[in-house]
Amino acid sequence: QVQLVESGGGSVQAGGSLRLSCAASGRTFSGYHMGWFRQAPGKEREFVARISWSGGSTQYADSVKGRFTIARDNAKNTVYLQMNSLKPEESAVYYCARARTYSQDWWEPTSYDYWGQGTQVTVSS
Repeated sequence: QVQLVESGGGSVQAGGSLRLSCAASGRTFSGYHMGWFRQAPGKEREFVARISWSGGSTQYADSVKGRFTIARDNAKNTVYLQMNSLKPEESAVYYCARARTYSQDWWEPTSYDYWGQGTQVTVSS
């Protein structure tokens, strides 16, 4: 069984930064692509960023490009999301997730099979 545990959320003013972490259990972490999603109240879960198993390839939602950075440390079974220049509309619960093997639509939540419990990010204006 895979467990993903996010941390690092909190409250920050607009323009501020936060670094989220997602610690994974299990020995197979390094063989899977990983993603970050977010969900605000009353809205659908949306893609934020994705990183390949090696860390050599990353993709971002257009809305966060240039401000967010996804990274991973396979030795520590951890994936990170550095978020800079945060905006109030980015307040949401942020989730990390493990991609299904051979998944293609990496922006779709259905392409991920294991999810963390989420960490709240609140950005005040």
